[in-house]
Amino acid sequence: MPHAARPTVTLHDVAAAAGVSVATASRVLSGSARKVAPEYEARVLAAAAALRYTVDAAARAMRRASDAIALVADDLTTPSMGMVVSAMEREARTAGAFVTVSATMGAPERQSETVRVLRSLRPRALVVTSNRYLAGEVDVRLVKELRAFEREGGRVVIVGETDMTFDSIGFDNFRVGLTMGTFVAEIGHRRVAIFAGAGNLRNLGDRTAGFTAGLCAGGVDERDIRVVQCEVGRRGGFDSARSLAEAGMDGVEAVLAVNDIVAVGALAGFRAAGVSVPGDVSVTGVDDIPLAYDVTPRLTTVALPLAQAGAEAIRIVLGEAGTGRRMSVDGHLVIRDSTRPRPRPRP
Repeated sequence: MPHAARPTVTLHDVAAAAGVSVATASRVLSGSARKVAPEYEARVLAAAAALRYTVDAAARAMRRASDAIALVADDLTTPSMGMVVSAMEREARTAGAFVTVSATMGAPERQSETVRVLRSLRPRALVVTSNRYLAGEVDVRLVKELRAFEREGGRVVIVGETDMTFDSIGFDNFRVGLTMGTFVAEIGHRRVAIFAGAGNLRNLGDRTAGFTAGLCAGGVDERDIRVVQCEVGRRGGFDSARSLAEAGMDGVEAVLAVNDIVAVGALAGFRAAGVSVPGDVSVTGVDDIPLAYDVTPRLTTVALPLAQAGAEAIRIVLGEAGTGRRMSVDGHLVIRDSTRPRPRPRP
């Protein structure tokens, strides 16, 4: 049975989605010499990409490269990504550019399709952020689209660990985990649960491996480390904490969460179950989002330079072309109220 044809997207549709006049949308997509305010231009380009405005039509209309820098991200709802995007936009505006944003939820087909559509709109550069670039699992179509974009004169930078040979800014997530695992062992905890999130995310997997290495180096028996897979969000931390509490805690003295949002959920889950933090159990996170300071108790975490990474990504794509330069940034331990030393009994 034949599939119904996809409805044609018109200039009127793009204008309506962007909340601008048809004339404004036309000026943006036609490369008109008449200037359009940057925020309106960004809205038109984003609407055209979201609606899959016909590539051929867009290609005919776009006679010049824009001043847009397009961000292709996994998930725009996380506070950590909000910090990256805000820093990118501030840095871009100082250079007379602006940032458009698309979310793909890490789905390979959506990543490659988004880059394909953005190519037709001719942004100045692409910044791709993702935690799913695992060795041997990079989608070939995405690499081809990014390479084609470079051949057309665009710049590409990846924010996150990647095996692709583009300029990149990564976080040393193993060292991040090692730092926290070592600290938790040093303050006397010997039975530990790791709220590890989903198993398919490279950054979280590296943090979990680092937690384990740091704990073991500090004297924790690997048999006393429980790794709990959970949703990467507040609900995942909440449910995991409640389940642990309902099972009697099984001697667990500390919970290491792979990010602050999971840790915040764990704080709420333990509170709902009547488990005291840090009296009964210490809880830690990673990222140091603003909420980490505002919750009660304030969260011990590893602070990552998220804003620095976002700003540096813009500086890279606006600078001279590189040849697969790789930059790695480290975090630092921030000790607050959600952890406390646990004295060990003397032999």
